[in-house]
Formats: sequence, C-alpha cells, structure tokens
Amino acid sequence: MTMWAPVAVKKINVALQGGGSHGAYAWGVLDRLLADDRIEIEAVSGASAGAMNAVVMAEGMVEGGRPKARQQLADFWHRLAYQAPSSATSGWDNGWAKSWEKAWGLDQNPAVAMFGWMTQIASPYQFNPLNINPLRDLLLREVDFAKVENCDCMKLFISATNVRTGQIKVFTDGEVTAEAVLASACLPTVFQAVEIGGEAYWDGGYMGNPAIEPFFGACDSSDVLLVQINPIRRDELPRTANAILDRVNEISFNAPLLRELRHVEFINDCLRRGLLKDSGYREIFLHRVGGDADLGAYPASTKLSADSALIEGLKELGYQAMDKWLEANFESLGTASTMPLGTMLPTTGHRKGRG
Repeated sequence: MTMWAPVAVKKINVALQGGGSHGAYAWGVLDRLLADDRIEIEAVSGASAGAMNAVVMAEGMVEGGRPKARQQLADFWHRLAYQAPSSATSGWDNGWAKSWEKAWGLDQNPAVAMFGWMTQIASPYQFNPLNINPLRDLLLREVDFAKVENCDCMKLFISATNVRTGQIKVFTDGEVTAEAVLASACLPTVFQAVEIGGEAYWDGGYMGNPAIEPFFGACDSSDVLLVQINPIRRDELPRTANAILDRVNEISFNAPLLRELRHVEFINDCLRRGLLKDSGYREIFLHRVGGDADLGAYPASTKLSADSALIEGLKELGYQAMDKWLEANFESLGTASTMPLGTMLPTTGHRKGRG
C-alpha cells in the first residue's frame, strides 16, 4: 500500500502596491493564492487599492476562511465596477463617459480632462467642501471592520503618509479601521486629508508602496511576494501633459519600494558574504508578480476607470500570472529569491568587490 506524505504548507508575506482600478490585478493574484492549500498567507502589507484588497480578504478569512475570502474579494470588486462611479467621472453621466472611453480611450475622455483641469486650479477643500468620498460608502457597506480589527489569521500592515512630517505611518493590529484604509488611498488632489488621532494623512504610496520592512520583525516567513502594479520601466517617452504627469506619478510611487528593495538586497549580500554574523538579520527571499511585463501595456490613466470589462480583464491577468508563477517557482519558496533585482536595481558604481 502506497503512503502519500502530506504536502508541507509554505508561509509567505504578500506586499500589495496601490494603483486604483489596477488593484483588480492583485485581486486575481490573491484569488489564485487563496485557491492553493499549499500556501498560507502570514501577513499582508498594502497601500491604497492594496490596502482595500487586504482588509476585504482579512474580513473574509475571519468569516469563513479561504472560500469566503475569495467571495468577499469578488463581491467588493463587482460592487466597485457596477455601482461606484470613477473618481474621475463623478458627477458626470457615467454611461456616456464609459462609451467615450471605449471608443477613444480614457486619455481623450472630456470628463477626465475636465476633472484633471479642475484639480489643478482648486483643491478638494474648495471643489468638495462636504468631503464626499464614494470610497468611504463602499468600504463601510462592504467591510465589517470590527472583524478586520480582530483578525488573528493574518497580520495586516496598512501604510499612509503623514502630511505634516512626510513620514510613513503603518497601521496594524487594532489600528486598521475604515479611516486608516481611506487615509492609505487619499490622493491629495482628489480627497481632503484623512484625520486620525489628530494627524492628517495622504496616500500611502508616497512613502510605502507597499511597506516591506514591517514583515521582518513581526513574521516568521522569510518569503515576500510583491504584487507590483506600477511599471518601473516604460520605453515610450511621454509627450503629452497627461502622459508626463502619469509617468511622474509612477516614478514617485515606485521610489519608496525601490529604496526598500535596495536595502533588503544590501543586507542579503552582507549575509551571504558573512559580514553580519550573529547580527540577528536573516536572508529575505524576494518574489514578484506583475510589473512591466503584465501592466506596462495599460496607460496609467486607466487606473481611474471603473469599467467592468477592464476590471475583470485585469483580475484574470493577475490570476493567470500567479498560476504561472506558482508552477515555475513554488519550490523556491523558503530557499531562494526569484525576483530579478539586477534589472530593477542597477549598481551605482560605489560597491566594493566581494571578498
């Protein structure tokens, strides 16, 4: 009689970038991970849309484990696609705006152009004095934050940017409230700063997109899977005002991530060279799904779109990318990094040779 040994479950930490509607790609990645009993998600770090994915998944895990988490994510994104208007077209006829978008692309959408012009001449305190935020209504309707705050099945790290100090704030444990998630997704040209405990916060992407450092002291797993939404490289030179602004935002939102990755690689290199013996540091295994190859073909402006076809397409793209990654790299979990850091972090010329 043949005896089958049980497959060991591998723990990982998941880092979710923000990126508006492109966060649907991360929904697909999470859906595939939750379908795989060989993997346990120990912790999730998220900014903006990544923070929303994190809390929706956490509530589902509390209510009914993996199946419920998958259902909660699907319900949340379907509500966003079919009920919540895009922030760029709020106040306009959404059906007309979507028709134009399909025919001409979001960059040529007059509603988007008008909204962009308005945010350049007036602040959200002026054009939105009542601080109306459809994301708040959606979150409060779809997520039971009492369950999220009591979640003990995975750790949550939600990043926001302190407006006054310019420093990152990572909300965790009982701090992960609806206001914390709204702070993490607060684009300062669109929404008023979110006040929490007497401090004002903007989008977490400015200082932690997503934050990786919180994993190191709080988690057992040495594996970090980055779900990258913002392409690092775009070969086409932006020439229009919108394209230039979009590229500036992509570079800005990737900058904190690249700094953290460079720090992790420096520590890993020192460990491999025996320079940090008995220091308490451990090697971190970095992995990535997404980025330039998967999302580079999507204009940055589509992050403002709530079109259901776009969201479903991005979800399927993320699911398939995660499926392919698992087939090729599952055995590397716990043993080696699979992220091609060489292309992301070119050497600066100041590094000494190995000795």
